[in-house]
Amino acid sequence: MEAVKLFDKKDAPLDWEYDGEADTLYISFGEPRAALGIDVGEGVVVRYDEKAREVVGLTLIGVGKRLEEYIKTI
Repeated sequence: MEAVKLFDKKDAPLDWEYDGEADTLYISFGEPRAALGIDVGEGVVVRYDEKAREVVGLTLIGVGKRLEEYIKTI
C-alpha cells in the first residue's frame, strides 16, 4: 500500500484566502486545485488529490470564532 504524501512539496508556495462571511480559512499547498474534501472533525477539512495521492490543502471552518474564544481564555 502506497503512503499518502503529506506536505511533500516544501518549496511549493502557500496560498490562502479567508472568507469573513463564512468565517472559513482556505489554505492550499501550491496552486489551488480541485480535490476531494475529507472532514476530519473539529471544523477541519483536508483537501486530498486522489490521483496524485497527496494532501493539497486544508479548510478551517469557524477559525475567527475559535480565535476569539481562545483569546478570552488567556
